[in-house]
Amino acid sequence: MESNYWEERIETMDRSELENLQLNRLKKTIEIASGAPYYKEVFKNKGISSDSIKTLDDFKKIPFTVKADMREHYPFGLVAGDMKHEGVRIHSSSGTTGNPTVIVHSQHDLDSWANLVARCLYMVGVRNTDVFQNSSGYGMFTGGLGFQYGAERLGALTVPAAAGNSKRQIKFIEDFHTTALHAIPSYAIRLAEVFHEEGRDASKSSLKTLIIGAEPHTDEQRKKIEKLLGVKAYNCFGMTEMNGPGVAFECKEQNGMHIWEDCYLVEIINPETGELLPDGEIGELVLTTLDRDMMPLLRYRTRDLTRIIPGKCPCGRTHRRIDRIKGRSDDMFIIKGVNIFPMQIEKILMQFAELGSNYLITLETKNNQDEMVVEVELNDLSTDNYIELEKVRKEITRQLKDEILVTPKLKLVKKGSIPQGEGKAVRVKDLRDNK
Repeated sequence: MESNYWEERIETMDRSELENLQLNRLKKTIEIASGAPYYKEVFKNKGISSDSIKTLDDFKKIPFTVKADMREHYPFGLVAGDMKHEGVRIHSSSGTTGNPTVIVHSQHDLDSWANLVARCLYMVGVRNTDVFQNSSGYGMFTGGLGFQYGAERLGALTVPAAAGNSKRQIKFIEDFHTTALHAIPSYAIRLAEVFHEEGRDASKSSLKTLIIGAEPHTDEQRKKIEKLLGVKAYNCFGMTEMNGPGVAFECKEQNGMHIWEDCYLVEIINPETGELLPDGEIGELVLTTLDRDMMPLLRYRTRDLTRIIPGKCPCGRTHRRIDRIKGRSDDMFIIKGVNIFPMQIEKILMQFAELGSNYLITLETKNNQDEMVVEVELNDLSTDNYIELEKVRKEITRQLKDEILVTPKLKLVKKGSIPQGEGKAVRVKDLRDNK
């Protein structure tokens, strides 16, 4: 009988055994990290060595690593391994605002990463008999090669379609009988729209499984995607600094993402104080690599906001689950003294069948007062029906005020009128004088 697990022993490991594995790997990681110029200095200043870490609790002696540390020591100040002889690949973030964050991998690191992605895909039912199409960008962005090597490790037939060109994506899906697709949420919706524009029924295609991630999204948006494409959509989490995709993934329960604790040590902290938060409380995700040789990262502040979901998962996996990413601590904006995250607004918008999925929040200053304008595209509702539109607009505005405690100016606009690219969706434009 086929197993439900890619690596059953590791995925169902007893909690105490898993924590013992983490401690051993953490001590080894600290030994490796001491070879990096940056960590060598940190350890010297704090009196840290692998011998000083007796328990997982001792781990808190190590200071946080932040993106600014990586940029200040660009490009290779955090590389601990023998890059000249054992480095085989470099990935980096876009670096649009200063130096990019750079990650160097050894062959061991790439093998470990590919195995994690294979483990994730297997968990949601992808098998070596599937055709896996990847609509991520290839190159320095990790979503392309990360899923490519993971799907190949699993043994699936892979279609490296890369980003964009929706008509070609659909042709590949139909001609190659693609059964599993990876796409960011906003692009998955765009793909469904192009199916419709081409006179095709997306729900009747060969697609069965969709992997979505890379941008925050609500469960309402996930359900909308599932209905539009006729698939089961599974949320995933990854980031360049932690390899890329494969850090955490939903199982078939679709109730939180298992974070692979044999390879990552996870903490949730108060983003203001740095204090550790108990399971169930939302805070900033902090991660430590436990199976990376070339460039380990210790207590890296991701800026992503989530929580540990308490309790056991019915799927039988013992690795803890994190909730879907609520946003980023640096994505939060303040208006009229209220802290607001874009996901709070999306949560309300997605509940209205009259609305499409594309929206834009604009913050601007009018008469020395900050204002928030929310533009959202209508679905198929005619913009000529003023009475119906006004009724919908008032109800949405009321629910938004209840959720965010601020009354926005809501604009219902025609479908296709908000610019939409092939990459991550831009949700907030801050044009205020005092930003």
